[in-house]
Amino acid sequence: MTTDLVELDRRAVLTTVTTAELVTPDRLGLPTPCAGWTVGDLLAHMAAQHRGFAASARGDGADLAHWQVRTPGPHTPAEYTESAAEVLRAFAEPGTVERLFALPEFGPDVTVPGHQALGFHLVDYVVHGWDLARALGVGYELDAAAAEPVLRIAESVPDGPERAQPGSPFAHALPGGDPGAPLDRILRLLGRSPAWPKSE
Repeated sequence: MTTDLVELDRRAVLTTVTTAELVTPDRLGLPTPCAGWTVGDLLAHMAAQHRGFAASARGDGADLAHWQVRTPGPHTPAEYTESAAEVLRAFAEPGTVERLFALPEFGPDVTVPGHQALGFHLVDYVVHGWDLARALGVGYELDAAAAEPVLRIAESVPDGPERAQPGSPFAHALPGGDPGAPLDRILRLLGRSPAWPKSE
C-alpha cells in the first residue's frame, strides 16, 4: 500500500503540473474554490507545501522556513513546477515511507509516519488539483486507482473549528452528494461544492 501511495501521489502531482502550465500572468487573479484565494494564491500555497513535505522527507521539515508561502506573481507557475519536481524526488528516495515526517503546521514537534504524511499530501493534491482545474475552466478526472484511498483519508480529516480559520485549505464538510461518485464525495467532505462556481 505504501508503494502505491508514492505512485498515486506522483500521478496526482503530475496532473497538477500539467494544469499549472496553463496559468498565464493574466490568469493569476482568477478566483478559485478556496474561499479568498486567487489562482496565484493557490499555486503559491501548493508550492510551499511541496517544499515543506520535501524537507520533511529529507528529515528537515521542522524548520517552518521550508513551509513559507512566497508572494505570488508571474514567476509562480515556474516555481510550482520546480517545487513539484523537488517533492517527487524526495518521495522517491528509498525508505521515505518508513521515515517520520515533521509537520510543524499542525503544531510544534508534531511528527507522523511517512505513509500517513504521503496520504495527507495525496489528498491535498487531488483536491487542489481539482481547485486549480475548476478555476481555469478545464476538466479534471480523478485517477480511478486513487478514488478509494483518497476517499478513506478524506473521511478521516477532522471537521473541527480549525476549518473556519482564515487561510484554512478546507472549509466545513458539505452535506449531500452522490455516494457512488468518489470525487463528488471527496470534494464535499473537504468543503468544496462540485458545482462551483454555481450555487447548488
